[in-house]
Amino acid sequence: MLHLENLLIRQGDFSLTADWSLERGQKLAIIGPSGGGKSTLLSAIAGLIPITAGRIHLGGQDASELPPAKRPVSLLFQDHNLFPHLSVGRNVGLGLRPDLKLSRDQWQQVDAVLVQVGLEGLAARQPGALSGGQRQRVALARALLRKRPVLMLDEPFAALGPALKSEMLELVAQIVSDNELTLVMVTHDPNDARRISDVVSLVTDSVAQAPQETQNLFANPPKALAHYLGQEDF
Repeated sequence: MLHLENLLIRQGDFSLTADWSLERGQKLAIIGPSGGGKSTLLSAIAGLIPITAGRIHLGGQDASELPPAKRPVSLLFQDHNLFPHLSVGRNVGLGLRPDLKLSRDQWQQVDAVLVQVGLEGLAARQPGALSGGQRQRVALARALLRKRPVLMLDEPFAALGPALKSEMLELVAQIVSDNELTLVMVTHDPNDARRISDVVSLVTDSVAQAPQETQNLFANPPKALAHYLGQEDF
């Protein structure tokens, strides 16, 4: 589903390499120190920043030169990027058409996805009238409506409290399973990775390392991961 082939991203003095694959339906967590390039990697996969060398394959297709709108991915950020002057329903509808000229069937799709993320009956609300968790559900609904097979999350729940974040992670896991999506999630919290991911990629020393099985990786952390986790007795 996702194959990074000898990928190199270079921006000034910063560089990041990656050379690995992710199977369809897998859930990947990307962890590592701040400034290591986790968000940069997601932006490159989504086509928001250029790559210096290598190729990005998505769903068996070389997507390296495709514009962002043509790539089979949806990227959800921490700030959720909602338009405050648009209703919840219209914010979600942007996932289908930027001009919001939706058919009756498409508006029904908007209502259906709002039900899926637990926002039934809130289509007419303004984002400002929602809680932080509800706003993230709106952004998630918009991403789902795009029906892209790869869902990428860039720490979207970092600002939420522990209970609400746990609830959102459970929702994402269920949605990913129900829709047979491939998940790529950046997080600073190792508990998030343990909770939701099948495999983990550690970003350190300018390398996004090949994904490893989550439980095995945390049970036997390499030196870089042990240092990141603060395991002084390593």
